[in-house]
Amino acid sequence: MTDRVLELAEGGARLRVHLNALEIQQGPGPALRVPLEEVGVLILSHPEVVLTAPVLSALAEAGATLVVCDAKRLPVAQLLPLAHHFAQGERFRLQAEAPLPRRKRAWQALVKAKIRAQGSLLQRLRGHDAGLLALAPKVQSGDRTLLEAQAARRYWPLLFQDPAFRRNREGFDQNRYLNYGYAVLRAMTARALAASGLHPGLGLHHHNRYDPFALASDLMEPFRTVVDERVVHLVERHGPDAELTQELRLELLGVCHLRLEWEGESR
Repeated sequence: MTDRVLELAEGGARLRVHLNALEIQQGPGPALRVPLEEVGVLILSHPEVVLTAPVLSALAEAGATLVVCDAKRLPVAQLLPLAHHFAQGERFRLQAEAPLPRRKRAWQALVKAKIRAQGSLLQRLRGHDAGLLALAPKVQSGDRTLLEAQAARRYWPLLFQDPAFRRNREGFDQNRYLNYGYAVLRAMTARALAASGLHPGLGLHHHNRYDPFALASDLMEPFRTVVDERVVHLVERHGPDAELTQELRLELLGVCHLRLEWEGESR
């Protein structure tokens, strides 16, 4: 199945479902028809998109994620299918009852993978890994020595070749690109979790009471570097202060279609 990422950003549209396909009507011409089974993520970035409850229901039944953006075209809400897996109730129970040591070991593995990915990206882009590849094996259960934070202090200034750069979600520089790319990655991760029968709100490490997708925030950590690398190239071409245009958003959306090498396989 093809997981397509569709964004409605540059004009109003009316959406409806007909013959198991999503129909997107923009202007007087023929509607764009996309089979529901091919829709992975639908992003609504324009304020004049009209859709009905049957569209929402059909997207959820097909296992698709709907992301709604604010006036700045940054994601602020998400519709996630929660009834898409036959054994979902049982998996929710097992997930909620997972013992703390197991959750800590899982978080340890995620942090190791994240730091290795950061080191490999630095090696590829800057010629050295800032010691991150040697740091990764030292991560302990639950990352109780906070090596993830130590790695971040080395990683960000070197990644953007700016000693003053800090990861700041409220920043008006390339942090805006990172925010958008991470939101898309998080939406895709949450959808994959729902499709596997896991609840994205029951996290391993992230536990902000206002984060409904804590597990998605956990499991996306090793994959953040695919967004980071794309943002580095955007900054090199457009600078850190460029407007987040449709062109730039499309480039960030492209991270969903990258081929990744994992244990000798291309996925």
